[in-house]
Amino acid sequence: MAAIIPTQDMDGSDTSKNRFNIFYILGISLISALGGYLFGFDFAVISGALPFLQKQFALDAYWEGFATGSLALGAIVGCLIAGRVSNRYGRKPGLLLSAAIFAISSLAMAFSPSRDLFIVSRFCAGVGVGMASMLSPMYIAEISPAHLRGRMVAVNQLTIVLGILITNLVNYSLRNHGEGAWRWMFGLGFIPSALFFLGAMSLPESPRWLVKAGRKDDAQSVLKKIGDDDFSASSLQDIERSVQGSGKTKFSDVFGKAVLPAVLIGIGLAVFQQLCGINTVFNYAPKIFESIGASQDDQLLQTVFIGGVNLVFTIAAMLLVDRLGRKPLMLIGSAGLALLYVAVALMLATHSPSVSWFLLAAIGIYALSLAPVTWVLISEIFPNKIRGEATSISVLSLWAAYFVLVFTFPPLFEKLQDRSFYIYAVICVIGFLFILLKVKETKGKTLEELENIMLKN
Repeated sequence: MAAIIPTQDMDGSDTSKNRFNIFYILGISLISALGGYLFGFDFAVISGALPFLQKQFALDAYWEGFATGSLALGAIVGCLIAGRVSNRYGRKPGLLLSAAIFAISSLAMAFSPSRDLFIVSRFCAGVGVGMASMLSPMYIAEISPAHLRGRMVAVNQLTIVLGILITNLVNYSLRNHGEGAWRWMFGLGFIPSALFFLGAMSLPESPRWLVKAGRKDDAQSVLKKIGDDDFSASSLQDIERSVQGSGKTKFSDVFGKAVLPAVLIGIGLAVFQQLCGINTVFNYAPKIFESIGASQDDQLLQTVFIGGVNLVFTIAAMLLVDRLGRKPLMLIGSAGLALLYVAVALMLATHSPSVSWFLLAAIGIYALSLAPVTWVLISEIFPNKIRGEATSISVLSLWAAYFVLVFTFPPLFEKLQDRSFYIYAVICVIGFLFILLKVKETKGKTLEELENIMLKN
């Protein structure tokens, strides 16, 4: 095991009297975050495959939207499953189940002989996506010390964007491999799925779940691997106090008067992250660039550029989230997107190739802010005793909003074209006001400290 070393802030000053096993924390965070990679894969693969699927299954605007959005419908079911599994059996079994679903659904999509079976298979893939999108950031938040938590949870977002970029590169490389190229695009997802399953088998269980399950000694053992004896003892004491008397929880508990404000904020953040509109660019980049006369090769090449920008700015977000804070980044993102969408609409109206620069800028500002920070906040703001249920409901709301967005975009874009982006600009202004007035800063606080803050407000 790697040596336990004192942690320092980004300027080199000590942030804690405790000593932590940084390499161990990073290692288990990366393994858990492989769920994020598969999230990115299933999210992005449809963009490159859609031109082939349109020809293979004669998709009109309705079925194009439904084939894309079926992932979100499955993700909603996955969130419900993940909430129950993670609370009853632990976070680790939930991660293993999501990995198995990823692997099976990748092959099912690749070998689908008809439109309906493809959509059912993509729905099943969505179940795995929904489980991973909830469990990976929650697990990382629960095993990370407070001053590292933002960066560690952002690792999950980093693997998501790596999944998007690598998938876009693979899609682009397969573009000239015939009408069946889309089958390879989906089938290759089996490889990272298998790696995720094997890696998840080595993960320790979340110490917070172990305490809640009455396994105090096991929780202490995990905490000692994360940090020194002082950290282990103080963390165990804080966790025990936060779950004391909580007993068994159910979904109705998240609507209790004390916790409802935090739950509503979580739902609001999740819905805004999707309805802000940026995923129309991720999922429908070929359609958008086709509208200004780009060839199919150029359309797929643009998805590679999008993935690259997404990666660079996600890395920047990891460096800033624990330094600048969550709320400032969210405000920058919502305001920046509102302005950029107006520019995108103007460029599309004149069929200007310059629209690509504004779309890439929108991707960059989103990757710096709303994309990673929303997941960080959702993993932080809920009390320990209802974290599983509240996170499940928030992520479920996120996927419901994603379905609405991607299902409505094809017919909306057919009718309104460039004016579609004015709608998303207005939503971003509303999101800015919501964050400004309702969201509190969580930087540098333990989950138990945040629980006390949220319950007092």
